[in-house]
Amino acid sequence: MTITPESNDTLVRILMLSKLPGIGPARARTMIAAFGSGRTLLEADAEALIQIPGIGETLAHQTAENLASPAWRNKAKLAAEEQIERAGRLNTTIVTMLDPAYPTLLKEIYDPPLALFVRGNVKALATPSLAVVGTRKATSYGKQATEHLCRDLVSMGLTIVSGMAYGIDMTAHHTAVQHGGVTIAVLGCGVDTIYTDPAGRLWPRILESGGAIVAEDWLGTEPVPGNFPRRNRLIAGMTLGTLVVESDIKGGSMITASSALEQNREVFAVPGSIFAKVSRGPNSLIQRSQAKAALSADDILSELPPAAFLPTAGRQDVDKPSLPALTPEESRIIEAIEKEAIHIDLIAEKTGIPIEQLLVHLFELEMNRIVLQEPGQLFSIRPPERR
Repeated sequence: MTITPESNDTLVRILMLSKLPGIGPARARTMIAAFGSGRTLLEADAEALIQIPGIGETLAHQTAENLASPAWRNKAKLAAEEQIERAGRLNTTIVTMLDPAYPTLLKEIYDPPLALFVRGNVKALATPSLAVVGTRKATSYGKQATEHLCRDLVSMGLTIVSGMAYGIDMTAHHTAVQHGGVTIAVLGCGVDTIYTDPAGRLWPRILESGGAIVAEDWLGTEPVPGNFPRRNRLIAGMTLGTLVVESDIKGGSMITASSALEQNREVFAVPGSIFAKVSRGPNSLIQRSQAKAALSADDILSELPPAAFLPTAGRQDVDKPSLPALTPEESRIIEAIEKEAIHIDLIAEKTGIPIEQLLVHLFELEMNRIVLQEPGQLFSIRPPERR
């Protein structure tokens, strides 16, 4: 997204507004509606602020005092500008509620954040999506159910949204990537702090496959417990529905399901053993008729709008990463392999590249997810949907 001086000033003002004490997302939205996003947004006096719904006399005077304080303004402005600079260095886009890229469904909830920090493909936010959540202590049954459902869901064009936590969340993200789908990880901290995947085994693949890592928390924010209920409302708010795979009666997954119900979104649950603690949550949702039992992807898709899912091959709204530039040797290798898997010896014969060098080039092509190695030293071109 190209940032002009005018749009940059607007972004600074919105970030400053989000840090006003006592002014949460809902009140901030009413302030923007009343004053616009121009300079007058941060120049309102107490008399004008009192007219804003939800801002009483005491808060109006406190807010006006902050807005009139050079010390507060300078501190808030410097902090906002620092975030914009850090976001640029991290290739992160800050999407505000005034931006067309802001998720349409998220705007419908009671307290959508003023801004989202998006690391990766911003267009992924506009795709039809389903939240898939569950316990960190996933069982083999839970993981298998998640893999089974997510595989079929991404094949129908749904983006998988989850919280990047251990267990069910990680399984959902990994399955989406593995089967050529798009997935979005919503964090309860800054997008620069991916604490559940410090070695980068998964999150780079999420970005490479056209997905994104999203948070409302500013860069540098640590993952403290109080952040996660707010994060869960985002997961529910930006998706068409929420699927709970495994959870006890209490926990983050049930908070996400509760948020989805409050936001009038669909809720689904994978039924489990009546003897398992991790099945108490999903079973109770089904028993109370708050969730539909999900035995297959069709049980989910049948409840969503027909336009919500399309075959992956027909999706034009997500920018898949282009293939990296090939060296002359790599181009010769691709031409030699053509459409069918062939043995490494035949590749060497066709290209004239010595085996020891050929192995290096094939390794690079594998790492770039262009070539697929099969048993027996056979190599084939990786299908586009699996890149």
